[in-house]
Amino acid sequence: MSSQRQHPWFARSYVRLSQIAEKSGAAAHRKQVLAGLSGKVIEIGAGNGLNFKHYPDTVTEVLAVEPDDVLRTHAETAARNSAVPILVVAGHADALPADADSFDAAVASLVLCSVPDPASALAGLRRVLRPGGELRFYEHVRSGHRWFGRAEDLIDPIWSRVAGGCHPNRDTLVTIRTAGFEVSEVEQISFGLQHVLGRATKV
Repeated sequence: MSSQRQHPWFARSYVRLSQIAEKSGAAAHRKQVLAGLSGKVIEIGAGNGLNFKHYPDTVTEVLAVEPDDVLRTHAETAARNSAVPILVVAGHADALPADADSFDAAVASLVLCSVPDPASALAGLRRVLRPGGELRFYEHVRSGHRWFGRAEDLIDPIWSRVAGGCHPNRDTLVTIRTAGFEVSEVEQISFGLQHVLGRATKV
């Protein structure tokens, strides 16, 4: 989760709801999206750290960026229990506290729906990824179903205000491609909302 504003009420609700989602299938999705990663990884919108236990031991270090104070506290606890070294820091995707070309891979997990400017967030990730570096993503997106998509468009103004800046109707795959990434693998998942899970390479 990531937003320029603090959303303490939503953050506390998210912690509870995300645990339910984990048991309903989200944990398997997280494990799938992180499988095979190695080297130095940066994760934006780390939330409450639910990805951390799924990082393979081939990952040498993770820089986990989370702007929300409530969620970052939970992420710090999860990092202490992780099998791989994870440093949790405050920050935003469009101004990452990292040098250019310094990471082997980047992870965006249920975050591009809530950043104020997804294109800027992806530009930030592209900057810190080494040439040929990989982006792993797991995001909910606008439904391809005609009526569901329209419904998401209608509820977006209200939903984004009560759900921590989350927008249910973003076309994240298009945004990833136009941000300078080549999508090499993508899976469409129906998990409440429509989700996409996949890999892209910095070009």
